[in-house]
Amino acid sequence: MIKEHMDTRDELLNRISINPNVCFGKPCIKGTRIWVSLILDFLASGMSQEEVLKEYPDLTSLDIQACLAYGAEMSRERHVPIPITSPA
Repeated sequence: MIKEHMDTRDELLNRISINPNVCFGKPCIKGTRIWVSLILDFLASGMSQEEVLKEYPDLTSLDIQACLAYGAEMSRERHVPIPITSPA
């Protein structure tokens, strides 16, 4: 069960990208310019996942879960290895 959890965590974190040429290098949902911190702020302020998805219809519930997974990793004060992508 722990291995399944780790695979899911890794799959979720793979939905996050960091590119120094996109959004000042802040973690974003891959393929977008939507900051992870923005989604976390929305959720922390009381928005539901459904409200976030309505506001950003290109996102999926897995993208929101990825933001939560990233936030959880960061709260552990662990380094989250997100490869820096090179400019296209």
